[in-house]
Amino acid sequence: MAADYREDVKLIKALADENRLAILELLLSGEKCGCVLLEALSIMQPTLSHHMKLLCDAGIVTGRKHGKWIYYSICKNGSTVLRNMISRYTLPPESACGQTFGKS
Repeated sequence: MAADYREDVKLIKALADENRLAILELLLSGEKCGCVLLEALSIMQPTLSHHMKLLCDAGIVTGRKHGKWIYYSICKNGSTVLRNMISRYTLPPESACGQTFGKS
């Protein structure tokens, strides 16, 4: 099998954590300072940095530095990248509905 799954694995790993999903949910309403995320999640700064690195490396979130803080937001193409990745591994609803697998 010649397919390269590394980018897809990176995306899936970035989503596979409760704190990272909570961060994405918080960012849905717009850009947030790291200080806001720290308070909302009740986590320490090194933990937030770890989560944000994974989300940024996966191309889902972007950050911009302003003073001593970093402000995070969901990348403009982040949701498109996720939808495209999921569609590669699933059937379209119109194809999957009513299908059964196994012996006929």
